[in-house]
Amino acid sequence: MKISFESDYCNGAHPAVLNRLVATNDEPSGTYGSDRWSERAREKIRHATGCPQARVEFLAGGTQTNATILDAILAPGEGVIAVPTAHIEVHEAGAIEASGHKVILLRDSTGTVERHDLMTVVDLEQYLDDFTADPTREHRVQPGAVYITVPSELGTLYTAAEIEGIYNICQHYGLKLYIDGARLAYALASNECEYDLAWLAHHCDAMYIGGTKCGALMGEAAVFPRGDAPRAFFSTIKRHGALLAKSRLAGVQFDALFSDGLYERIGRHAVDLALELRSHFMSAGYEMYGASVTNQQFVVLPNAVISQLTERYIFEQWEPLDNERTVCRFVTSWSTTDEDVASLGADLARIVKA
Repeated sequence: MKISFESDYCNGAHPAVLNRLVATNDEPSGTYGSDRWSERAREKIRHATGCPQARVEFLAGGTQTNATILDAILAPGEGVIAVPTAHIEVHEAGAIEASGHKVILLRDSTGTVERHDLMTVVDLEQYLDDFTADPTREHRVQPGAVYITVPSELGTLYTAAEIEGIYNICQHYGLKLYIDGARLAYALASNECEYDLAWLAHHCDAMYIGGTKCGALMGEAAVFPRGDAPRAFFSTIKRHGALLAKSRLAGVQFDALFSDGLYERIGRHAVDLALELRSHFMSAGYEMYGASVTNQQFVVLPNAVISQLTERYIFEQWEPLDNERTVCRFVTSWSTTDEDVASLGADLARIVKA
């Protein structure tokens, strides 16, 4: 069997999560979020975020969570501001637009691979200044929220000052800041991360804590830190097909993830191995694409090398760089082993010597 670095949700659940599901399988429970495990998980998330009043709901998947929260916090005719590489723009099949809300794209002024997938305070403020000064703005889609991901699509991180700056601008203009945390465990585990979950929760209006990509079989936790979820949010969840009848499936898993530091350990394990992967690529002389400090690593590989590696490994060919080279993505997770990474390192060394 080939060794997979394809994504962080190709395997099942972390054994501790799976064992908890098996152990509770025969116990009856409430439904639609009323089960005892969901409530226990909510309390643990409230504690972890330092937000005792937080509204926490468990949804089926990431696309449903993004579409549900944004549809709930945006008024009719409003759109959400995001960078061109944003997940809601590129990889969610128009789910936001399907609810009648436009994704408003900011231009990239950084001119660098390392930063082009991060929103800048300067670009956001310039857009909003220009929008406010436009005498025809009432004919345009009105900005109602700002969307960022932690970590970014390319595995990079915002600094605390950058998030605080974006949040302050949102408050000044009356916009909601929404944070997509599909891979949040890996951001918080990075040595470069300047904040913890509680700080992040206090610098946004809504966020979601990823489960699917962070050790769970499925499920995400939508969080409104101040408890001010929009009216009829439960109904909005159901309307988007994101409500779990067997809510225990998510509740049990998040109860396990937020017990005994498991969420943090999953993130730390994956990040450590990802950085080891990065070291192997760099030692072999290959150029890294971007500056990811989390569990996704992007590397520029000659197409001939890709052909050799695909004999033993599964990974994503992200995008062609030119006729001879391709940017490839290698992802680690709870299921990645030291042996997996060492094997790839040995094969890279062998290819270089050949």
